[in-house]
Amino acid sequence: MRTFRTPRSSAPRARLLAAAGVTLAALALTACNDGTGVKDEGASKPSAPTASAAAGGGSASGSATSEGASSGGSARSDAGTTNGSGTGRTATAATGGGTGGDTGGGSGKAASSAGRSGASDPHAPENRVLCNGANTAVTAQQVSRPLNHMLITVKNTGSKTCDLTYYPVLRFDEMQWVPRAIEGSRPQAVTTLVPGESGYAGVLLAAADGSGDGGTTGHRLTVGFQGATPNSSGGSAATPSLPAKGVYYDSSLAVTYWQSSMDDALAY
Repeated sequence: MRTFRTPRSSAPRARLLAAAGVTLAALALTACNDGTGVKDEGASKPSAPTASAAAGGGSASGSATSEGASSGGSARSDAGTTNGSGTGRTATAATGGGTGGDTGGGSGKAASSAGRSGASDPHAPENRVLCNGANTAVTAQQVSRPLNHMLITVKNTGSKTCDLTYYPVLRFDEMQWVPRAIEGSRPQAVTTLVPGESGYAGVLLAAADGSGDGGTTGHRLTVGFQGATPNSSGGSAATPSLPAKGVYYDSSLAVTYWQSSMDDALAY
């Protein structure tokens, strides 16, 4: 006798299919939440600016535009923070460091320029000294015209401008008296010599008409320099060479004030 087996119910298979469907639905929901699916959340909500962007001054560019554009918003937020910080540093450098540097540098340059100007001015008081035998070269030369005259030349060999004050104090050999100065030759200003420049004084050795007395021949000449006041010492004297035969002079011996030109020195 054949035995008939009752067919199994399809209910368990239906339950398996239902469970699989639930699992797939859960996976689909998970995919949507991960941003891999499409999800409609309605209108986008503005978000508050980040603290970094607000501190840096770039709140507009630093805030994210929506929650949906999370990656783009993060990038813009970072850029806003960076821009804000950079702008702050730039403003500080432009208004603080830049102004201070320019002002300080300008003052330094102005002071430096003023210092250089004073150092290059040969007539500045700090660059002027008295002319004397230590910073000049002195020569004495007899001339044919005018008659019985000698020319004294003083050349500034120093590095500073020097002043020839008043007139030279002359002394032949052991002479015990001082030749007079020709007052008509007094210049309106002190004769000043820049380095390399020369000044002059004329010497009347003897009267052309023979009216002088006590004539004698001198073989050694000393030229003295005066200081800032009359008859004061201006420094070391000079002893220019004289001709081997000497120089004749008498009681008419006189000297001009220091002059800036040879012609003025020999005009008396």
